[in-house]
Amino acid sequence: MAGCSTSAALGVLLLFCCSTWAAATDYTVGDSTGWTNGFDYSKWTTGKNFVTGDTLTFNYIAGAHTVDQVSATDYSSCSASNALSTDSNGQTTVTLSKAGTYYFICGVVGHCSNGMKVAVPVTASSTSSPSPPSSSTTTPPSAGTTPSTTTPSTNKSSPRTVSLPCVVTLTGLMLLKLLLL
Repeated sequence: MAGCSTSAALGVLLLFCCSTWAAATDYTVGDSTGWTNGFDYSKWTTGKNFVTGDTLTFNYIAGAHTVDQVSATDYSSCSASNALSTDSNGQTTVTLSKAGTYYFICGVVGHCSNGMKVAVPVTASSTSSPSPPSSSTTTPPSAGTTPSTTTPSTNKSSPRTVSLPCVVTLTGLMLLKLLLL
């Protein structure tokens, strides 16, 4: 009888402790520098594993820059004339809802050609996680890879790690279960 209740407790604790494992990651584009001139965004993406469900948050001076999602061709030519979506409110969050490469540029003349652009390769997530709640949504464009634009998420957990307290707690419970058997 004690074995059954211990197994049940272990299962519940496992679900509770590791619930953040499949949570999406919110990446701040450019980290503390934000979305601005003079930053190498290709270096910023190096080593990051973007998966579906993750979000990108662009922080910038409202009106001084834009976040334009564009096609690969428009990314290469730094053209925002056919932007799939655009925003200039100072903080833009984009949910990476599909696998593929997302292309973003600043549509202000001269900014993209001076390096203010980022290509974000996104792979399919091995688990499906719920999308963050949306309090402001732009109409999604009909062509290409289309993210939704939402208010910033505060979720900073990594979908590919398990917290140390979770590991310690689970190890302790497994030892307890062995002792009770």
